[in-house]
Amino acid sequence: MRVLHVISSDRFAGVERHVALLAAAQHDAGKEVVVVGGAAGPMVAAIERPDVRHLAAPTLVRATQQARAFAHRADVMHVHMTASEVAGVVGAIGTRAAIVTTRHFAEPRGSTPPARLVGRWAARRMAGQIAVSHYAADALEGDSVVVHAGVRNGPDESGVLGRGRTVLLAQRLEREKRADLALQVFAASGLTSSGWVLEVAGTGAEHDQLVRLAGRLGIADQTRFLGQQGDVAGLMARAGIFLAPRPDEAYGLSVLEAMAAGLPVVAAGGGGHLETVGRLEHAALYPPGNLAAAADLLSDLAEDVERRGSLATGQQLLQRSSFTLETQESATDAVYRRLLR
Repeated sequence: MRVLHVISSDRFAGVERHVALLAAAQHDAGKEVVVVGGAAGPMVAAIERPDVRHLAAPTLVRATQQARAFAHRADVMHVHMTASEVAGVVGAIGTRAAIVTTRHFAEPRGSTPPARLVGRWAARRMAGQIAVSHYAADALEGDSVVVHAGVRNGPDESGVLGRGRTVLLAQRLEREKRADLALQVFAASGLTSSGWVLEVAGTGAEHDQLVRLAGRLGIADQTRFLGQQGDVAGLMARAGIFLAPRPDEAYGLSVLEAMAAGLPVVAAGGGGHLETVGRLEHAALYPPGNLAAAADLLSDLAEDVERRGSLATGQQLLQRSSFTLETQESATDAVYRRLLR
C-alpha cells in the first residue's frame, strides 16, 4: 500500500510528531510512505527511516503542489488539520487516492468564517475521518473512527531514585496549552523550599508572559525556560515528575512519551488524559480547574518516592500494552482497507 501524508506546516510540534511516528510504523509494516510537511530536520530525525521520503511544505500553496505531485502514486492520502485537507483535496483532483483525515483537536474546522466555509467544502471530499480520542470525536462534526496514537517504547523503568528534583513541562507555549496553570500549581505546591525546580521546554507566543508570571509568583529562580529542545527524551530521563496541566487536551502525545520513559505524570483529569494515563487505576489526576488539589497532589507525589516508583512502573506497563506504534498502525491500516474495498 502506498501512503502519502500531508501536513501544511513548517513546525515540529505534537501533530508533526504524530505524523512522523505513524509514518515510521507504516514503513515498518511494509507500506511505501511519503511525508509532505513539517520542519525538515526534526521530521527526518523522528521518522528515522531513510526510505521514507520527506518534502517540505511550509505554506498551503506548497503543500498543494507537493500533494499534487505525489497523489497519483498514492492509494491513500492521509491529511492532518484543515489547511492540509484543502491541499489534499485540490492535489488529489483527477486521481484515485482515497483521502483520510485525522482530526487532532476537539474543535470544529476553521477559526474564521471563510476558513469554516472552506473547511466544510474539504470535509465533503473526505473518504474517512479519524479522531485522536473519544473526547475529540464527541466534539467533531461527522462520524469518526477513534485511533489512539502510540509512541516508541522507552528503556525499562528502573526506579526514581536516580532522577532529579525536577518537574518537567514540555509543550508549545501557546494560550490554549495553559502553561500558566503549571506555573501556578508549581508555585502553590511549595516544592521550591525542598529544592525542586520547574523546567519548561518549548517555545510560543506566551513565553514572555510566562516569564513575567514566574516572577510574580516568586518562582523565577526555580523556573528554567529551556526553549525548543531537540532532546525531550533526555529531559524526561532525568526529570522527577511530568506535569500536564491542560484540562481539555484532545489527546496529549507528550503524556504518552512520559509514560514510556517511566516518568510519573501528574495531569488534569479531563479531555484525552482520561483515555491515556487516566486508565491507570491509581493515576495522579486532579479535578480540572482545582489548582489547590493539583498543588497538593504534586507536593505529595514529590515527597513519596515509593508512590512515584509504583506510578512510573504502572504507567510504563500501560503504555506498552495499549499505546504502541504497532497498535496504532494496525488500527489505521484497518481504516484504510475499509475505504479501499
